[in-house]
Amino acid sequence: SFLQFVIDAANPTQVSSSCVQLLSLLSAEQLASVPVLIVFNKIDLPCYMSLVEMKSLFRMQDIVSCATQPITILETSARDGTGLADVLQWLQATLRDPS
Repeated sequence: SFLQFVIDAANPTQVSSSCVQLLSLLSAEQLASVPVLIVFNKIDLPCYMSLVEMKSLFRMQDIVSCATQPITILETSARDGTGLADVLQWLQATLRDPS
């Protein structure tokens, strides 16, 4: 099993609530060892925040260093397909390796 958490990179007003939800999921005992994929979506929109900005707002370095599970972060655009191959590659690798 795995956890995929999608964040709207074009909606910075939801960053704090998304961060709280993510931290809640990461601290759940039943998810303590499952691989986590965090996807910043909607990077095709002109108002999207860069990955550097999102990582900073989310304090992603702190989250990753405190998490018990492996975390991967990717950027995508579901609309134009950017980054979806990376997501599929992560899913295939994760489902192939059950550890």
